[in-house]
Amino acid sequence: MASIFGHIAAAAAIGQAGFPREARPVTFFIAGCLACAPDLDVIAFRFGVPYSSQWGHRGWTHSLLFTIVLGVVTALIFNALQPKNVSRRPLLITLWFVLSAVSHPLLDILTNGGRGCALWWPFSLDRIFFPWHPILVSPLGAGAFFSEWGLRVLASELIWIGLPGVGLVLLSRVFRV
Repeated sequence: MASIFGHIAAAAAIGQAGFPREARPVTFFIAGCLACAPDLDVIAFRFGVPYSSQWGHRGWTHSLLFTIVLGVVTALIFNALQPKNVSRRPLLITLWFVLSAVSHPLLDILTNGGRGCALWWPFSLDRIFFPWHPILVSPLGAGAFFSEWGLRVLASELIWIGLPGVGLVLLSRVFRV
């Protein structure tokens, strides 16, 4: 999996590049949480659910179906809670939230470790990767980030997530009307 830092950076870049009028601290926070949410499936390990199960890590929570529904439901709740006098574009917030959640499995299938993601669940239980795996797989525990492996992962994500994210934001500013 990509690290929490990589997932949050992707959601932030998507928001800043594509939805700058919707980009406020609260929407950045929610988009970042959505980008990390599929990894809550690691809780299944505590209940004896094997990694290879559709209910295990990188299973159903890493599917397009789950991430799209998660983004839409979160946006519906967020938009419903907004005061009526706040200028907002709920469809754009929904799109940002969906893209943030969907970015998670797409980044994970670019990593060089794990068993792939059940991207097409429930239609297929196959775990897939992209043919190219440039992002180093992240350690599961926070303590492992304070190691050589953690530093190599962060360097990899700086190159393969951070730089493209900055490029996307800069390009969006150049071409923004």
